Amino acid sequence: MKATSATPSTSAPVAHNALPPPSATSSARSSRIAPHSHIKGLGLTSDGLAAPDGAGFIGQTNAREACGVVVDLVKSRKFSGRALLLVGAPGTGKTALALAVSHELGNKVPFCPMVGSEVYSTEVKKTEVLAESFRRAIGLRIKETKEVYEGEVTELTPAEAENPLSGYGKTVSHVIVGLKTVKGTKQLRLDPTIYEAILKEKIVVGDVIYVEANTGAVKRVGRSDAYASSYDLESETYVPLPKGDVHKRKELVQDVTLGDLDAANARPQGGQDIMSVMGSLVKSGRTEVTDKLRREVNKVVKGYVDQGVAEVVPGVVFIDEVHMLDIECFTYLNALLESPMAPTVILATNRGNALVRGTTDVVSPHGVPVDLLDRCLIVKTDGYNREQIGKVVQLRANVEGLKLGPGVLERIAEEGERGSMRYALQLLTPASILAGLSGRNQIEVEDIGEMNELFLDAKTSATNIGADGGFDGGKMW
Repeated sequence: MKATSATPSTSAPVAHNALPPPSATSSARSSRIAPHSHIKGLGLTSDGLAAPDGAGFIGQTNAREACGVVVDLVKSRKFSGRALLLVGAPGTGKTALALAVSHELGNKVPFCPMVGSEVYSTEVKKTEVLAESFRRAIGLRIKETKEVYEGEVTELTPAEAENPLSGYGKTVSHVIVGLKTVKGTKQLRLDPTIYEAILKEKIVVGDVIYVEANTGAVKRVGRSDAYASSYDLESETYVPLPKGDVHKRKELVQDVTLGDLDAANARPQGGQDIMSVMGSLVKSGRTEVTDKLRREVNKVVKGYVDQGVAEVVPGVVFIDEVHMLDIECFTYLNALLESPMAPTVILATNRGNALVRGTTDVVSPHGVPVDLLDRCLIVKTDGYNREQIGKVVQLRANVEGLKLGPGVLERIAEEGERGSMRYALQLLTPASILAGLSGRNQIEVEDIGEMNELFLDAKTSATNIGADGGFDGGKMW
């Protein structure tokens, strides 16, 4: 199919919605832009209603409002062990909705995305891949209060004594360390093993350190800013003098996932000798975690929670193309949803009535067994009209730093309505390259016409296939 295209003059005025030409820096940065870089959230108002165009989203008001309710449920921890199913045609924003949910939840709530075909690994079992994803989506916030000595080192004097095991030489009996803060100073008498840690950290007078009272662990924070020199470039990190007393209580918060705890216990660290290091290099990349080990980890976590030391933070597992799972995975998914520690599950599929993978005669809506569908809240995504496609194209052009000439936006929106929105978005970057080769800094309508001569959309390609499954007349078109 060859599209006819008008040839406007290159001196035509720039469209009102066009951006300034991208600089060399922005051009390099735009090459690393992901397909959903423009999505910043669900774009909801304070009362939970979807703005027509907000946070990078165009349209899909019902789906965005439904996902907003799910976000509130996840934050209030009332949706654990439940599932949300996003259904809709390809290119209607299902993956974008899931990413928007992750933005709304923030960095503190674990979000673990995966694709249904990832379970078919040659290294571990299918059910193990699912279980691992579920465990990575359950966070554990550990709060620990430690007694520490913190300050700037003003004195570092090792005291030596005769070695009781030998008549020759001396050994360090203790070390005197002076620490200074804004509020005062303190002199500490420390064990010789702590002196070894001080030497390992390469601590000298003028460094800011802290020493844990319970374990004796020593950490160098940096160099006191009182010693900051006038050099323009330095490798040293300068920190201010600590406030408060030298001896203080510090609350440390650490975020881990149950998957991290499983992996740490499944693969204990070996020795530091060369054979141990080489052995760890030749081991397989993934290790299956037994149910017994997971139960032990759960028992330890429950103990921490009961003591008030830790807090469980249920996250979100997003499984895209869920129809790629087979009947065994779906059965295991039901069991995972019923487990005491289960995250929120978001599923996405673009199938209608489809055969459940792994069976020969079970046809189910969306390719998902009915018993799992019954556990899901289902949200449908709608298609886009020409106006919405034009807005999405303009948004992507802004993100990628591309300039659109007069009539280009309408032409691309027309192509998106005829073919698909994904095809329309894919025309942007090749057309900008073609415009650059022609010595222009903005995309013109003629560039889109030439793109249609060079590339086919999915619908046009499908019409060229004959009844016998080959191309009509043995020709491409």
